[in-house]
Amino acid sequence: MIFIVSTLNYASRATLSIAGPAASKQLGINAKQLGYLFSAFSWSYVIAQIPGGWLLDRFGSRNVYALSILFWSIFTFLQGYAALFTAGFAIVMFFGLRLMLGFAEAPAFPANSRIVAAWFPASERGTAAAIFNSSQYFATFLFAPLSGWITARFGWTWVFFVTGAMGIVVAAMWMKTVYSPASHPRVSKSELEFIEQGGALVQMDKPAPTAKVRATGESQWSAMGQLLSNRMLLGVYLGQYCITTITTFFTTWFPVYLVQERHMSILKAGFTASLPALCGFFGGILGGMFSDALLRTGRSLTVARKVPIVLGMLLSTSLILCNFVASETMVIVIMSLAFLGKGIGALGWAVVADTSPKQIAGLSGGIFNMFGNATGIITPIVIGYIVDATHSYHGALIFVAANAAVAIFSYLFIVGEIKRVELKAA
Repeated sequence: MIFIVSTLNYASRATLSIAGPAASKQLGINAKQLGYLFSAFSWSYVIAQIPGGWLLDRFGSRNVYALSILFWSIFTFLQGYAALFTAGFAIVMFFGLRLMLGFAEAPAFPANSRIVAAWFPASERGTAAAIFNSSQYFATFLFAPLSGWITARFGWTWVFFVTGAMGIVVAAMWMKTVYSPASHPRVSKSELEFIEQGGALVQMDKPAPTAKVRATGESQWSAMGQLLSNRMLLGVYLGQYCITTITTFFTTWFPVYLVQERHMSILKAGFTASLPALCGFFGGILGGMFSDALLRTGRSLTVARKVPIVLGMLLSTSLILCNFVASETMVIVIMSLAFLGKGIGALGWAVVADTSPKQIAGLSGGIFNMFGNATGIITPIVIGYIVDATHSYHGALIFVAANAAVAIFSYLFIVGEIKRVELKAA
């Protein structure tokens, strides 16, 4: 379920990347303005990470997540009405609704991490986290061609209508299927004991006494300070920022790059973008399985998580080679290799599940996601300015590849040993 929901999550935030060329042409939006519209989601998404994590720790993953799905789907649906207004007001409407979309989606991935930490023992957690994290690639694989076809057949507004309506249906499905381990109506005692003995935090969402909740709330700032002063976590945060830069490029500017730089039709760009995404999807599953296999063969948690991340980011730097080829086929081959590497290296959420203090798993995931998605504010704008100033995407690809190199540096020289953080008493 979290894979399905996360696929819709990424589809909702990426709708503008497919609809963008047609909407820009109709509404007269230039590259810089489109960059700001791409970034609008991340402004609110980043700001809301810590409050979203607190809500998860306070009220539990199931209910908070259901409301998150419902509201982000409504805000996605409403973006389709931007076409009814003049260019200036349409841009303001897009920007405002994408801000609201970011607020609504903020609890999603911290909740994913909490659910994985609650349901899976450590030796299966890398694969579980890789499966839900691979939704970002599957979303592009599935929705890029679908959205391209919808745009070509019915117009760009229907991309928002269809994606939003699907999310509203899934919100109802979520409440029917998802529970915490301790409260699931079909969980057996032996299953609960098995996953708990393996390190699953099965009591994470168990209601706490009022006095304890109040004390926990009072210690949130102290806990946050401890997380932000931990060298290992700071290295993980920097690495996630750089890794997410690659994702941000693929979910915002990549389809536009194919249309504007490689002169593909919107329909062809939608189908073409799905091929690297499919490689990213398989890379994501492979990276998680490889990491857990290393752990089961006796390698340390540090080795098991770092090796796939470093190898994956090395492969991701290959996207810079697109600046030196003219063939569309070679561009897709290179981008597919880069996205494969990004998938293999996308183990950040497994690291969060491995390292978060159990008392504040939601807050810890929120801080991690806040740092990672700060790139969603910066990257679309930077690329927009690069393209507007140079009338080329060469500098943009160099910028993205450089971030992959910094992620490698962070995990090799800053992170150190990967282990669960123990909070000190306030």
